[in-house]
Amino acid sequence: MPRKAQLFKQPKFRVRHRNRCSICGRPRGYIRRFGLCRMCFRKLASEGKIPGVRKASW
Repeated sequence: MPRKAQLFKQPKFRVRHRNRCSICGRPRGYIRRFGLCRMCFRKLASEGKIPGVRKASW
């Protein structure tokens, strides 16, 4: 639990803010529009849990 509290603690300076996935906390591969990392986004999209998102096919 202390590690999780550190993860979401407000930084002392604003420039240190890092966008993180709302599910797993991953800082890389973040998709701003959905607030998720690429892996969580892909998982939820394939399960149909994100409205309006479909797998592309052409």
